[in-house]
Amino acid sequence: MKVTFPHMGFMHIVVKSLLEGLHREVVVPPPISQHTLALGIKYAPEFTCLPLKIGLGNYIEALESGADTIVMAGGWGPCRFGYYAQVQRDILNDLGYDFQMVILEAPDSKISQLLDQLKRLGEKVSFLEAVQAVRFAWYKMAALEKAEQRYLYTLPRTIDKDRAEQLWEQVLSHIDQAGSRKAIDDILAQAMLSWENLPRHHEPLLRIGLVGEVYTVLEPFSNQNIARSLGRLNAEVTNSVQLTEWLNDNLFKGHLFKSRTTHINACARPYLPCSVGGHGRETVGATVDFAQQGYDGVIQVGPLTCMPEIVAQTILLRVSKEEHIPCMTIYFDEHSGTAGIQTRLEAFADMLRRRKALQADYSDVQQGGNVCAVHARG
Repeated sequence: MKVTFPHMGFMHIVVKSLLEGLHREVVVPPPISQHTLALGIKYAPEFTCLPLKIGLGNYIEALESGADTIVMAGGWGPCRFGYYAQVQRDILNDLGYDFQMVILEAPDSKISQLLDQLKRLGEKVSFLEAVQAVRFAWYKMAALEKAEQRYLYTLPRTIDKDRAEQLWEQVLSHIDQAGSRKAIDDILAQAMLSWENLPRHHEPLLRIGLVGEVYTVLEPFSNQNIARSLGRLNAEVTNSVQLTEWLNDNLFKGHLFKSRTTHINACARPYLPCSVGGHGRETVGATVDFAQQGYDGVIQVGPLTCMPEIVAQTILLRVSKEEHIPCMTIYFDEHSGTAGIQTRLEAFADMLRRRKALQADYSDVQQGGNVCAVHARG
């Protein structure tokens, strides 16, 4: 059995580690490219989501490289994600590929149900070995998230942005190859120190929250590497969702650590009290949360025709007005152009800087007025 899976951010490093821990031969799809997207566009229905098309391209490239088994997460609810595996399987069967698809469904109640699914995926793997494989893969994922957060913090603040990006690419490669927790810790510590030692500038910074459909938030290819582009504009980006959170909430039913879902849903409740599928409610709640934390702006991203995000977008108009936070929405499909996206990001960043400067000037005037009033009363 040669197992493959779709890309989503740095998830391939985590899933590869997990499957190798289950004694399976792994075929990692090539990095997502225009060729990957072209394959998905060619064979997927025209109006399907960008993530489905990219994932289909991942599978075709991996099957052409010798894979014979595809692992995919399941889903439910109004979002079309729950149908991805079935649609992609039918398309690949029609194309004549010989493979089996393993769909990992979220357990109804007990986390042991998911571990049993993973154990069956393994090659003569005991339950204990399955647990150890999951724990080590999770350790890699947590380390990668810490590194990514530090990278996104450093990029807008450093003069040497090329070096900051190179360090991030090195972390991805080295943690992928790491075979022990100590090796991961050493890689992470060295990267943190290297980022800390990069030269800094003293120009004004922006803080921007990134919300929206989970794949488009986490996969740089699907969003034209928006976090990197904003970092080069001296804007620090915070993703509203992390891979650990997404897996904890969707596959492990919140059993691994305390979920933020309750808090985010509470933030959304005045504007959207119920689920609309996908990450629609989370998009609204996270935007409110970013506003309450004093962020300068929010960018919503999603694949074109994503209904949960379209619902959320209409509500963000009210959220933006009442929570006093500028919001911009960008939908992505195969026609999205890098130059056009970059122009919109630059315009949004310029607007946020002007707004921030006006707020600072107004605050200075208010403080000056208060001082005059105090002297007058004295």
